[in-house]
Amino acid sequence: MSNMKLTAAPASEGSSFFANLRHKMPKDTGIFVVMLVIALTFEIAGWYVRDQSFLLNTNRLVLIVLQVAIIGIIAVGVTQVIITTGIDLSSGSVIALAAVVAASLAQTSDSLSPMFPALVNLPAVIPICAGIGVGLLCGLTNGFLVTRTGIPPFIATLGMMVSARGLAQYYTQGNPISFLSDSFTAIGQGAMPVIIFFVIAAVFHIGAEAYPVWQICVCHRRQHDLGQSVRHQCE
Repeated sequence: MSNMKLTAAPASEGSSFFANLRHKMPKDTGIFVVMLVIALTFEIAGWYVRDQSFLLNTNRLVLIVLQVAIIGIIAVGVTQVIITTGIDLSSGSVIALAAVVAASLAQTSDSLSPMFPALVNLPAVIPICAGIGVGLLCGLTNGFLVTRTGIPPFIATLGMMVSARGLAQYYTQGNPISFLSDSFTAIGQGAMPVIIFFVIAAVFHIGAEAYPVWQICVCHRRQHDLGQSVRHQCE
């Protein structure tokens, strides 16, 4: 019998070039390529439909940055929770509770029925700090229930989700909160040009604070790779 030697057909130069390029590029490059394609698509659509730039529109950029900032700040913490095989169901409800508490302290004397008549016309920093404090208290409660009592994160955060939503409803009695101070509204709506810098700085600062913890600490690096809790990884 004659020996037959099978050889693979040589790859074309085009496919070989793209294969080598794919191996040389970082793993996450594809995400940025997709984002770039989406951005270019909307930019072309903006000029075609509205005869103006979609990405370089100041009002649109402010709106996008403000909306992404809220999700981005929450996503940093939730990402770490998910990596450690946990879950947090209470983020949206805690935001609602913190928002109504902050808004109730930002009312002006023009309101016909302010929630706290003795606390109207307060500086914007006070309701902002109050809202942050509510979020911090809810987060500490979740952390205590999970780490100290051994309650599964799903159950603990589910209870916080229902509790925070119920507290927000009870706090406002189902009534809208109106007549907020101009300074508080300006910060929330991004009327001040400097707000863009502060929002971007806040998102990048929180991400920069969390990133070294994930990369430098051996336990956190292992938990990122294996998806296990810190307690099991560091024992």
